[in-house]
Amino acid sequence: MNLRLPAEGDFTSRLRSPAVAARIGIWLGICFAICFLTGLVSHYAQAPSQPVPFPTSPSWGYRVTQGLHVTAGVAAVPLLLVKLWTVYPRLFTRPPLGDVRRLALVAAERASIAVLVAAAIFQLFTGLMNSTQWYPWSFSFRSTHYGVAWLAIGALVVHIAVKLPVIRDALGGDVDETTHDRPEATEESVLSRRGLLRTTWLASAVAVLTTAGATVPLLRRVSVFGVTTGDGPGGVPINRTAAEAGIAVERTQETFLLTVVHGGTEMTFSREDLEALPQHTEVLPIACVEGWSASGTWTGVRLRDLLDLVEAPPGRDVGISSLQTQYAFGTSTLWDNFADDPRTLLALDLDGEPLALDHGYPCRIIAPNRPGVRQTKWVERIEVL
Repeated sequence: MNLRLPAEGDFTSRLRSPAVAARIGIWLGICFAICFLTGLVSHYAQAPSQPVPFPTSPSWGYRVTQGLHVTAGVAAVPLLLVKLWTVYPRLFTRPPLGDVRRLALVAAERASIAVLVAAAIFQLFTGLMNSTQWYPWSFSFRSTHYGVAWLAIGALVVHIAVKLPVIRDALGGDVDETTHDRPEATEESVLSRRGLLRTTWLASAVAVLTTAGATVPLLRRVSVFGVTTGDGPGGVPINRTAAEAGIAVERTQETFLLTVVHGGTEMTFSREDLEALPQHTEVLPIACVEGWSASGTWTGVRLRDLLDLVEAPPGRDVGISSLQTQYAFGTSTLWDNFADDPRTLLALDLDGEPLALDHGYPCRIIAPNRPGVRQTKWVERIEVL
């Protein structure tokens, strides 16, 4: 059997046209831009050092940006697949060896495409795996996903710059124009070009509707592939159970003591002591990098009130330590604007009931506009830094 690589002439469908690719590329570029910008927000919100403090308002800000991040990523999947299908034959175009300028342009185009496609597939795959909390790799998701995002957006900018004349002409004409089509792309298909585009938009819309309920409660009935349904004590899902976090249950019972420290001043509080302090209730969302979010009605002690008891001045960062012994984020830093915000609570109750053990009993941090992984559960120590 004679095996050979495909040639450009083997692909004859007139659907594989720059007129189609350019129109899909616009929406794919928009999705990538949304993912990139909201990803920067999420990365900065979790950064160990913040020259400009992440804002505490609006309290739902991180919920919106992270929901947009995951939703745009999901919408990009069918767009990317169709886009790759339309431009696939170009990979087998033989470069013009006699024209140095043209050869350099083709080389730059193909290099940018190779980086862009590899980075895009990597980002979408690892992002989807992160949304399901399945990590079949040994590298750090957060730092690697962030680094590759810069590669992807850089390659996208180069690709657009190289292809801009074709993109401009293709978008300026009718979708059925053949000015930039390959000579071989003449075979009619069951779908028209407009039909292919409408099918692609529909596929992206269905992908969004079946997953966006993780962020938008009104869509949870139809979001059959949403990463969470909103189920959980108090209507707030549980991302990591006490058992998974390595919590020794006996340490959360009668012997539990919370330690609050400022310099040489140290105070300890049992759960009963905390309940005896003035209680406040706030409706605040929890939003996680996996894309899900939910609002809860939290009741507890204002963190600022606890800091006042140890005479901590305003404008100081606070270190939070947990009973957690497994996985990351057993400790976190609460920046001064979060520590001083009257909405930031050491929560004891959720929706009128004591916190469930898996929600952080005996007490947990809940602050406005803060990533869920930083809303430390099972708090045992609060130290002014």
